[in-house]
Amino acid sequence: MNRRPRVVVYTRQGCGLCVQAEQLVAREARRATVEHVDVDTDDRLVERFGLRVPVVTVDDVEVAELQLAPGTVRRAVRAARSRERTGPFRSRRRAT
Repeated sequence: MNRRPRVVVYTRQGCGLCVQAEQLVAREARRATVEHVDVDTDDRLVERFGLRVPVVTVDDVEVAELQLAPGTVRRAVRAARSRERTGPFRSRRRAT
């Protein structure tokens, strides 16, 4: 399988940190499928995230909220791609 990791950026309108997160994700998630979700479009998302945006997930795992540090998404995408190649339970190390 050669599935691309799924990166979701949960944001809201008028959020400066959200704009910064979207820009950083655009640079760091080139080998992933990226979605942008405005939390204010769904009451369940408003309840789930409240004021805690932006939130970034990679394959449904939260990797950042509020502040997104450079390298975070790139490392999470790389890890997701690695899990896809090796499987969740196989060790990447060789037995000696």
